[in-house]
Amino acid sequence: MSTEPQSPFPPGARILVRDEEWLVKRAVPTDHDGTKIEAIGVSEYVRDMPATFFTKIDTIEVLRPEDTLLVTDNSPRFRRSRLFLEAVLRRTPLPRSERGLALSGGFVADPLVYQQRPAELALSALRPRILLADVVGLGKTLEIGMILAELVRRGRGDRMLVVTPQHILDQFQREMWTRFSIPLVRLDSSGLERIQREIPAGRNPFTYFRRIIISIDTLKRVAEYEHHLKNVWWDAVVIDESHNLIGGTSLRNRLARLLASHSDALLLASATPHNGDKRSFADLIRLLDPAAIADRDNYTASDIAHVYLRRTKISPEVRDQIGEQWADRGPSVPTHCAATPAEEAIFQELTNTWLAKNGVSTGAGRRLLPYTMVKAFLSSHRALADTVGNRLGSSNCTEPAERAALTRLQALTGAMSDDDSAKLSALVTLLTDIGVREKSGTRVVVFSERVATLEWLAEALPARLDLSKDAIRVMHGGRTDTEQQQIVEEFSLAGSDVRLLLTGDIASEGVNLHTQCHHLIHYDLPWSLIRIEQRNGRIDRYGQRFQPQFDALILTSATKDALDDRSVAEHLLKREEAAHRSLGTAEAVTGEYLPEKEERRLVQDLLAGKTIEQSLEAVEERDVLADLLGGMGDAPRNPTPAKATIPTLFESTEAFVDQALTEVFDAAEDTIGLRRESGLLSFDVPPDLTSRLSDLPRSYLAAQRTERGLRLRVTFDRDLAQTKLVQARRLSKTAWPDVTFVSDVHPMVEWLADKVLLRLGRQQAPVLIADVHEPTYLVQGVYCNRLGQPTVVDWMAVSGLAGEPTIKPLSEALAAARVGPNMTNPLTPLDLEQLQKWVPAAIDAARIHLAGERQRWDEIVEQPIRDYRQQLQRWVQESLFGDDQTSAGQRTRRKREVETTVAEQEELVGRLATDGEPLLRLLAVLVARTDEGAEGR
Repeated sequence: MSTEPQSPFPPGARILVRDEEWLVKRAVPTDHDGTKIEAIGVSEYVRDMPATFFTKIDTIEVLRPEDTLLVTDNSPRFRRSRLFLEAVLRRTPLPRSERGLALSGGFVADPLVYQQRPAELALSALRPRILLADVVGLGKTLEIGMILAELVRRGRGDRMLVVTPQHILDQFQREMWTRFSIPLVRLDSSGLERIQREIPAGRNPFTYFRRIIISIDTLKRVAEYEHHLKNVWWDAVVIDESHNLIGGTSLRNRLARLLASHSDALLLASATPHNGDKRSFADLIRLLDPAAIADRDNYTASDIAHVYLRRTKISPEVRDQIGEQWADRGPSVPTHCAATPAEEAIFQELTNTWLAKNGVSTGAGRRLLPYTMVKAFLSSHRALADTVGNRLGSSNCTEPAERAALTRLQALTGAMSDDDSAKLSALVTLLTDIGVREKSGTRVVVFSERVATLEWLAEALPARLDLSKDAIRVMHGGRTDTEQQQIVEEFSLAGSDVRLLLTGDIASEGVNLHTQCHHLIHYDLPWSLIRIEQRNGRIDRYGQRFQPQFDALILTSATKDALDDRSVAEHLLKREEAAHRSLGTAEAVTGEYLPEKEERRLVQDLLAGKTIEQSLEAVEERDVLADLLGGMGDAPRNPTPAKATIPTLFESTEAFVDQALTEVFDAAEDTIGLRRESGLLSFDVPPDLTSRLSDLPRSYLAAQRTERGLRLRVTFDRDLAQTKLVQARRLSKTAWPDVTFVSDVHPMVEWLADKVLLRLGRQQAPVLIADVHEPTYLVQGVYCNRLGQPTVVDWMAVSGLAGEPTIKPLSEALAAARVGPNMTNPLTPLDLEQLQKWVPAAIDAARIHLAGERQRWDEIVEQPIRDYRQQLQRWVQESLFGDDQTSAGQRTRRKREVETTVAEQEELVGRLATDGEPLLRLLAVLVARTDEGAEGR
């Protein structure tokens, strides 16, 4: 991007292009065409039309505030003027100098301080780029939603890309809309097919839509999408389950690096943020801040504190706030299942033939095979049969002794019936005792590592539990993304017939299963504490009102030296529970941070003759990564995050919306079918609002349609919205509620504010009669950076123009003048001529005031930039300090890399600094009442 200073075109500025007036929505510099300005039409012939202009192509004139024309307002109680002022306040993005939270408590989420901390950290940084690593269940999706909403309010969330695992696309999209009023268009496999049919040929789908949610598996087809992604700049990118990005050569990592270099805000989320390797974790941190870590082998927690946050359930602030919103978990109960004679025969074969010192597995490359066979059998005889069959069909199975042993196992599993399964019988008893039956509301999720086991249970359980097949769903990685999303939604709906969810560990990450369920059964246990914790976290999470109940089926054998579930699985079950209660997480126990790596090391220890306890105790000395797992950010410096100060003329968003609908639509009850119910507002959606809602699922929008078209039912009541969410899961066939909650960033609020702004003519400002002693001119002053983002916004009330001008804060002046719904409009004729003459003087006074305050504001805006430049200098010194073993060629390459990074970062921070002169805008004039006896309205 160009580094040349650009003329300011901040959002809200009015411009003249091609003899028409436009309202600036967004302005960003480009490489070749000057500043790109996205605007919406204001004057009659282009009203409501979107348009894009470039300063090197079009002649663009910013309207001079001195030329503002004063007009009278004949609306009741000066409604039009008050709405206009409120719309300006709402549609002016909060500046970078405002780091307080603007929307805390304004969502369908409990206003918990610990969930607001990530937004506090993101907004305090030079750029909002953080790795959110709270443990399973604390509410990372809610925390992400709060950050995104704050960015939208700051005009820095217009273009978003959210990347998640495919099975939680619907869940994440629904949370963003129903709780935060942020619409995201879902590009799953079916969505992409539809879009490719609908958008013009060759059109970049990532520019066609502004806010997108897509699966990592779809997007990692880099060869197909890379050329599109390279041409898009995102205000915010979110990558959920970001530990999947680890691995410098993976397609996912390549994708992440591309997105990191093409976005302002970058939010990474993962409850397992690294794999224990310092270098790969450093690479993940460098996506957020390239200058955070100089030496990938030697860094501390303090080096990354500005981009990293991790809390556990026992972190003091979390523990003190979750209260009744998260019931304490129950114990993990092992249910011992004594092997049947048929199972004992298989245990004997595995023990004597495969696990014996001189067994068939002693050859090179086959030492892990016995444990593969044992783990398959501990899942089910069907899983073992599947594993044996695959091995026999493999080209690696060439040894006669191995083939003979496999053939014997095949015969033993083939001779075993379902009635010979001790765990199946125990599962049926357990589910019956829990209360799973056709008409009950009880739901249970059953985990197994093996697809063969899941599909077998789906066949065997219906008859044994007297359940219909519709009462059971099976989810595993072989399902399509849309199938997985549908299964999760059905299990979450109280009105659905599903009672049992049989799932593999694909559901152990990110999926919320707690809304209708608090019973979880491990049919087989993974040999990983992390995976057990991840599974349990599906129902043990924030919002769980009932005590989570965990059961595990433990297959036991009387065969001497048999490796049954007591040997490994039961130990891990107990250790995970103990770690959760004492540490808040199980990951630090083993010193490994990926389930696959953890299990691999455990098996290696077993091969070396260690017991499971010896393996768990052989954790390496704690390092920086173990320290990070202990919690960062769980001891905040201030009791609560700072709150933004925003002037307002209305007591609530509801009051603004209600009055705006009445102002914009004549006879709104007839023209748009406006109805006000108890806590609800409903109306027919006009076409220009329909387009703003088009990102939402078509099935959701179709459910809101009537004979007259799309009809919107909204509420401003958080409690009612929460009730509707619960009802949607209990009573409807979809988890999407029929009533939409309205936050301050809801598209409807933005749409109405824009409609109100367009009610005034070109460069006009209304005059209001209020409780003032002399004319008071309300002026907005905005400084911007070279990205067109406001760095400072000042709201001023200028008076004393007949003598020495004085400046007061706008909010103070509005309160003193009693500008509000109780005003009366006496319709008194006003001397606009004299008021008009003072307009240039008012603007000049405001400009002088801004110049005098510039140094103070610059200190606020520039301090983070100076801090980062100092950090950059330290990073350069540490990066270029090499040891004697470093070759000259390596030092040269490293120096080149450092110089490139410094140049890129200097270019970035240079664009963030305040640039140029302020934009001034006259908003309104307050004058004293001259005829107290005039009839008003």
